Amino acid sequence: MPVLSALDDDNAVYRTLLESTQAIPWKIDWASKQFAYIGPQIEALLGWSPQSWMTVEDWATRMHPDDRERVVNFCVAQSQAGVDHEADYRALTKDNGYVWIRDVVHVVRNDLGEVEALIGFMFDISERKKTEEKLLALQKELEDLSFKDGLTHIANRRRFDASFELEWGSASRLRQPLSVLLFDIDYFKQYNDLYGHIRGDRCLVDIAQTLSLALDGPRDLVARFGGEEFIVLLPGADATVAKKVAERCQRLIHKQAIVHADSPHGQCVTVSVGVGTVVPDASRHPASFIEAVDQQLYAAKKNGKNRIEVVGAVG
Repeated sequence: MPVLSALDDDNAVYRTLLESTQAIPWKIDWASKQFAYIGPQIEALLGWSPQSWMTVEDWATRMHPDDRERVVNFCVAQSQAGVDHEADYRALTKDNGYVWIRDVVHVVRNDLGEVEALIGFMFDISERKKTEEKLLALQKELEDLSFKDGLTHIANRRRFDASFELEWGSASRLRQPLSVLLFDIDYFKQYNDLYGHIRGDRCLVDIAQTLSLALDGPRDLVARFGGEEFIVLLPGADATVAKKVAERCQRLIHKQAIVHADSPHGQCVTVSVGVGTVVPDASRHPASFIEAVDQQLYAAKKNGKNRIEVVGAVG
């Protein structure tokens, strides 16, 4: 095709202005779907000469496969409707790399209101996209940190509360059981007094990792509840399953055999466990359920520690 002679000599000044900007101007004839003009800056950006931009097919095929269908369908629909629009996509360069492009499109109509042409600008937004991706990665990292216990690196209380709220609502809708296990390390104050806080912290980390290994459900969650307390969320687990998980946790902790000379239970670190199961409905309140599980933990501590106390469905 003639290289884009749509801008005649009377518009030489405008051509100079357009071609001196970093934005890449272009024009497409709607009836033929052919490029009437594209700025020479396109070659510096993508490596393709202006002469190689013949039809919209050239535009579409020089687009990342993952972006092509979405962007083409969107732009065609908006153009047919006569709506100005913009789209971001990855454009293929001649050396097979990709550059992020933003196309800003204006729809030109004739006197009858029919679409006559599309004119627009291509902008290189690669640096902006890199910045956005870095910011998104940083945001995710901060979100992850805000839901993670700084010492044990498992979920923290905030993460548990958020997950518990979601799982409570889901269990209520599906009429499924939801179980919670609440753990407390026995004689932990004495452990810190005897071995010091550094070994106390190590003990907390070891218990957290052990509890994590005991879980196998896709949505099971273990979190540090506070101090030497840990909490486990078991979506879909009935009372039988919850009791088995609690017993598995105790067995694994016993197997670790963390020495605790001041413990009457084999001179090793042990845990007391409160277990609760509920099928949520409008008559039951989440806070009351957690409180009931906490009462079972208190009973386990009161009744000699190193034991499991269970409560069934509660209000």
